Amino acid sequence: MTDGDRFTPQLTADGSFTFFSPEFGESFHSHFGARQEAQSKFVEPTQLALKARSGIVRILDVCYGLGYNSAAAFATIWAVNADCRIEWFGLESDRRVPEGAIAHHLLDPWGSAIVETLSQLARDREIHTDRLDARLLLGDARQTVNTVIGANFQADAIFLDPFSPPQCPQLWTVEFLHLLSRCLHPHGRLATYSCAAAVRAALIAVGLSIGSTPPVGRKAPGTVASFSAIAESPLSPQEREHLQTRAAIPYRDRQLQDPASEIIRRRQLEQQTCQLEPTSRWKKRWMLASTAPDSAPNSPGKLDENLA
Repeated sequence: MTDGDRFTPQLTADGSFTFFSPEFGESFHSHFGARQEAQSKFVEPTQLALKARSGIVRILDVCYGLGYNSAAAFATIWAVNADCRIEWFGLESDRRVPEGAIAHHLLDPWGSAIVETLSQLARDREIHTDRLDARLLLGDARQTVNTVIGANFQADAIFLDPFSPPQCPQLWTVEFLHLLSRCLHPHGRLATYSCAAAVRAALIAVGLSIGSTPPVGRKAPGTVASFSAIAESPLSPQEREHLQTRAAIPYRDRQLQDPASEIIRRRQLEQQTCQLEPTSRWKKRWMLASTAPDSAPNSPGKLDENLA
């Protein structure tokens, strides 16, 4: 069996495909649309079409996976400015995932040029041309990110796309997000699909301002973060109150080496002893508010599958 055969493509609602991870018990993308998610949750919130006009864009793709986020980014940037130079780092733990995406032709919708580029990246781990300087780093992102920091890399866009916090808490901790913040340009943006209060609280703890990104196929928004205020997409009152509940206790991993079980246990203990409002009370209050006659017509509703 080849590496590409280890994963079976699963169709999503927009006609694109994703993989399922037995290790984490989750798919790599939302079933509402893998390709749509890459564009709407990562490329658009980081304003890459606008940044392409400057002639150079720097991207850090955390949990590169199938390569969809970077494929969408490259296509968007070069559609605006064909001569734009992209400097890129990708962090990935399992080389079989990008290799499987190539083997199953999952990147074909982005065209032959993007497929050829990402095929070379999956195979050789590096590309150095006039308009692309790229390195794919394999291993635990908690360690490989130090290579990015050591290169003094300042990203215009960071894509934060691990599996969900309850399944992969080690890449949502205050300590790891602090390392990512060191890789973010003062005017850059970090985007993620998650709106979990623990994630948002951790982003705030490392000095970033946050905003919401539009939902993709469901009520839950994503999150965009920057060192400056996100004026076009502020949090709603419901989302701000969510950050005052026990759900907002962040994940911690001070030595950046603890297993997921220990990180989860530590957070649960802190939740049990904190004085914050129980998340269930917040959920009940906003559930009642959403059914009241004078409730806001554009209430974002359920914010995330992982509220605890």
